[in-house]
Amino acid sequence: MPAEKKFILNLPLKVILTEEGTSHFISNKKKLLRIRLADNLEEYGISLNPFSPQSIQNMIMVDYISKIEISMSEFVSVRQEVMDLAKVVVYSILYKQFDRQVFADVIKCDCVRKHNRTNPSELIDERTKIDDKQLRSMISKKEIIIRQAKKEILDPVWKSIMENKEYSLEERNIYLLMTEKFLNRLSLMNWYIILKFFKDKEGFSQINIAIRHLLQIYMEKSRVAEYISILLMELALNAENNNLKKEAKVLYNGVEDLDALLFDPEVRSKIIAELKRKHELVSLSWKLGGGSTAIGKQGRLQIMVLNKSDENQEAKANIEDKMAADTNKRSLIDFYREIPDGQGSTDLGLYYLSYLDDACKKLNVKFESIVNQFANQDLTVINLIFNF
Repeated sequence: MPAEKKFILNLPLKVILTEEGTSHFISNKKKLLRIRLADNLEEYGISLNPFSPQSIQNMIMVDYISKIEISMSEFVSVRQEVMDLAKVVVYSILYKQFDRQVFADVIKCDCVRKHNRTNPSELIDERTKIDDKQLRSMISKKEIIIRQAKKEILDPVWKSIMENKEYSLEERNIYLLMTEKFLNRLSLMNWYIILKFFKDKEGFSQINIAIRHLLQIYMEKSRVAEYISILLMELALNAENNNLKKEAKVLYNGVEDLDALLFDPEVRSKIIAELKRKHELVSLSWKLGGGSTAIGKQGRLQIMVLNKSDENQEAKANIEDKMAADTNKRSLIDFYREIPDGQGSTDLGLYYLSYLDDACKKLNVKFESIVNQFANQDLTVINLIFNF
């Protein structure tokens, strides 16, 4: 189901701001922190716990956030919260991409081109800039027309969803909700154009068709959010489990069946407490696009799972250049296959990875998974890179 079902998430969130975000916070006299991230870089941002998913989404939508990160010793207790956050991030990027694509397609409509020819002083194109306050003022008095326009756009889309026998009842409900959310998050500029041509029957018909086509595409793409959140949680739990086993070997030296040991709630709590004391953390990081001015990169999302490398000293010594930024790089599927027996179940991870990869190919989402190991930092970084 789409995220946002929880109004508050209890996670230790580090938010790194873009230049726009930094300017906004400073102008509103908000104090920024110098935050050290899991890769040891320091950047300016804010720390939040708890936080509203909607507030994070709103900040992403206006290009205020460049990175977010959470670091914890265990993820089992916050499984749903982490998955909700992961979905919020993906949905936010999809909403932004949808909005950009609507604008790009609508300004190519014949009605807009005709308007530009006959009104050269009121051009509507890629260079058109109208202040948000001015747009809001123009649109604020047209709520009834906006509702009518939404209905005309959504009714055929919803009818098509309800009549599609390939969708389950749950899928229908999700798609009905998602299409409305995409439309509700259109920018003021797009609504300005829609309203400008609403009374032009032929012109609005062209715009309507363009928007409905994109709604269908992005409705399907939204499915990827669920798959990403599941794979990310599997990777986090796998890293957490490796850390638990390493610590269990220290605390319970000689115990052969570590899996059985970790199933004991008291033992598990003790090990987790020790990991927290030692500050042994698994970090999840989201790097968002390239900002509002990064041409071609606005729909890029890089998700990282960072954990201390468990390679032994002998293996590290064999790496030729320990100071290189990327001393060892391979695909995630190769990384899974190289995990020694007994160090974690890889079946689920491989299954989720394969499922996500297939879904991305079908939905025209570029997806790449890479594992980097930084010998000089004893760090393993799993990268999931998406271009929506």
